[in-house]
Amino acid sequence: MGGSEILRVEDLHTSFFLPIGELQAVRGVSFSLRRGRSLGIVGESGSGKSVLARSIMGLNLGSNVKTSGSAFFDGRDLLALSRREMRSLWGTEIAMIFQDPMTSLNPMVKIGRQVIEHLRQHKKVGRSEAKQTALDLLNEVRIPEAESRIDRLPHELSGGMRQRVSIASALACEPSLLFADEPTTALDVTVQHQILNLLSREQRQRNMTMVMVTHDLGVIAGRTDDTLVMYAGKVVEQAPTDEIFEKTQHPYTEALMRSIPRTTHASHTPLAAITGRPPVATHLPVGCAFSLRCPYVQPKCNEEDPPLVSLGTSGHKSACWYPVGSDANREAFERNLADRLPQALAVAEALDADQSPGTPAELPDGGIA
Repeated sequence: MGGSEILRVEDLHTSFFLPIGELQAVRGVSFSLRRGRSLGIVGESGSGKSVLARSIMGLNLGSNVKTSGSAFFDGRDLLALSRREMRSLWGTEIAMIFQDPMTSLNPMVKIGRQVIEHLRQHKKVGRSEAKQTALDLLNEVRIPEAESRIDRLPHELSGGMRQRVSIASALACEPSLLFADEPTTALDVTVQHQILNLLSREQRQRNMTMVMVTHDLGVIAGRTDDTLVMYAGKVVEQAPTDEIFEKTQHPYTEALMRSIPRTTHASHTPLAAITGRPPVATHLPVGCAFSLRCPYVQPKCNEEDPPLVSLGTSGHKSACWYPVGSDANREAFERNLADRLPQALAVAEALDADQSPGTPAELPDGGIA
């Protein structure tokens, strides 16, 4: 179950004020995380997942940004700390790995020196000790021939190697909480798996708390303890990761699941793309933000925004008037098929195309297990 609570986020909002209006990137997100646990935050581009992570870290800078709510880390509200106080936490108690390793690496400085200076600044150790620790870290993240590569510049390494250096730098001061913001998006598939497995191994070995931000449900499968699914700045489903896959409750989560390639699919089976586009965050619709893309949408969805409610004792929560697998959900789908609603027809077509035994399409309730 994990240790004591390390992070508690309460009613966090982040808006960007632009010439076209207020862009509501994060809208009332709340969750807690225990020490040693791992959390996945999943959603399409524009869902607010990266802005949420950066808001907690205090990295959304600018006079046009407003963040409210609370983010308690070890009892301290990060949103109430000064910039100087936050700097004392960055890299030591809280660290982040970015999508592009060049975001955190200086292209003009040798990789070993960057890790060494990070250690000397935050841990106040001597140069020789820092160099040995840096070398140990580069070996730990499995950089081949680390001793000969320690004097290389970032551009002399592959993208995967650069990301390993970023991970080594982030781990250097043994943070309690690590954010990984789309750490493998720019890498090829083989390297992606290597980096993800490396992060999972380090998280377990160090008993470190980790938040993995991704657009891909496949990334968090088997790698995180719990998952938040975000859409249009809100959490629409929250559950232990196993339950996200086995007992999906929100139509958006179900749609993300259907878009995952599966080995059980026949060759050339088309993926079930989610119809439509996410709403513009400066002009959010009344009611549920997913209603325009949902195959189960009913009039109530366009009138009232469903609250995030608990579905049991496991911590599973969902924000939907017609949860996947319920009688109301099945009836809504049948009505929408009869009315030839485009998003309902698209789902029906995807289900017809997927006839492999044991795949989500075969379930009698139309849901995903």
